[in-house]
Amino acid sequence: MKPTTLANEIGKGVAAGLAGTAAMTVSSTLEARLRGRPFSTAPAKAAARALGIETFDDGAAYARFSNLVHWGYGTGWGVARGMLRAFGVSARLATPAHFAALWGSALYTLPKYEVAPPVIEWEAKDVAVDLFHHLVYVSATALAYERLARSDNPA
Repeated sequence: MKPTTLANEIGKGVAAGLAGTAAMTVSSTLEARLRGRPFSTAPAKAAARALGIETFDDGAAYARFSNLVHWGYGTGWGVARGMLRAFGVSARLATPAHFAALWGSALYTLPKYEVAPPVIEWEAKDVAVDLFHHLVYVSATALAYERLARSDNPA
């Protein structure tokens, strides 16, 4: 594979990851408001622990960090979608593979950094909500990626 081809696929993955993150942001914001729950800070807590960050100057600094983690994480996983397609994985197989890697990573990482219990200890409704939001992300990312890929190769 040529470096320019790989770079092109990664670029599409970044754009698709941004679209997927935007879709997940909308779904999780609506769900949190409807259920009257606070917004999740688990990814930011895990990232802070992984990076060895113990404190923030204030709540605004933590909010900026949380937002950066949220968008960076989603964009990074978009790159994974691009890499799957760049290495010849069909769209039909890339979507479930992308989902399994993404959700599996979250289910492993959050308990590892002690910011969430293992999924087997969650209530069924919480598993369903988390599953739904990750499916929203993967679906929106897949849709955006495949549209970008079609625009490169119009029929």
